[in-house]
Amino acid sequence: MKAVKKIVLGGLLMAFAIASQAQAWPNQTIKIVVPFTPGTGMDTIARAVSPRLSERLGQPVIVQNTPGASGNIGADLVARAAPDGYTVLMGANTMLMASQLYKKVPFNPVDDFSSVSMAAYGTLMLVANPKTNIKTLQELLALAKSKPGYVSYGSPGIGTPHHMAMELLKSDSNAYMLHVPYKGTAGYVQDLLSGEVMVGFLPIHVAQSFVAAGKLNALGVGSPKRNPVAPNVATMQELGMKGLNVDMWYGFFVPAKTPAAVVTRLNTEIAAIMKMPEVQSVLGKGGLDAASSTPAELTSIVGKDYKRWGAVIKRNGITAD
Repeated sequence: MKAVKKIVLGGLLMAFAIASQAQAWPNQTIKIVVPFTPGTGMDTIARAVSPRLSERLGQPVIVQNTPGASGNIGADLVARAAPDGYTVLMGANTMLMASQLYKKVPFNPVDDFSSVSMAAYGTLMLVANPKTNIKTLQELLALAKSKPGYVSYGSPGIGTPHHMAMELLKSDSNAYMLHVPYKGTAGYVQDLLSGEVMVGFLPIHVAQSFVAAGKLNALGVGSPKRNPVAPNVATMQELGMKGLNVDMWYGFFVPAKTPAAVVTRLNTEIAAIMKMPEVQSVLGKGGLDAASSTPAELTSIVGKDYKRWGAVIKRNGITAD
């Protein structure tokens, strides 16, 4: 009986300690880990949010860029951090891809994080160099099917959204195209403009400027709905690729087992920040649409996308090792 009382008492004390910690939060600096270099979409969002989150929480909020292994290094750092709300991950759907591209990844993006809130969406546009004479999605797929491997497409690297979006298109259309991965965006865009690679996906705000100048042909956008940046460009679904959604999304996460009260507070403050006109303007200039969600909504998206991209990776034998 005494043993039972000790166990119950111990459990109550632990629960009290966790509750007290959550009530005292925050009382020190909060770190937002961006698992990619400065200037990326994740970095733009984190730096727009950090000073405003600091004002609302009354504590410093710093941004730490920890790039490497397609974002796995930074994500692992957060997964192993104390679940106290002081280490936050600026994540994206790329971590669901990257974690399945490498053979040995020390974290699980579904189990090792608690979702906080969606932050933004980014739309990809499929484009072709005018020298190819490819002006429509139908023309691209017809050429790719008639000459397997003839059509080349580029990306900033293996496992990037640009790469995975095309892999999904290939799978859904049964068309084979040759992937040419680059070490970053600059070389990829340069060769796409010169015609060294024939087609590829680009963020819509980047692509549309080249389309408007006649340097690239727009074939379709990967979002479920048409984008106001390019309202005349049809979606993949409108063009017959039913269910093809290759939007990029970005969200905030904390280590698993972070107290629910802390997650709720972070969600409330971040959701309010993402609704600020000035934040929406900053993100909009970077081609991002500010968004927010409940933790449960983001968790549902993570679970579905992890399985979806995992199936694409397995089916096509894609690996980063």
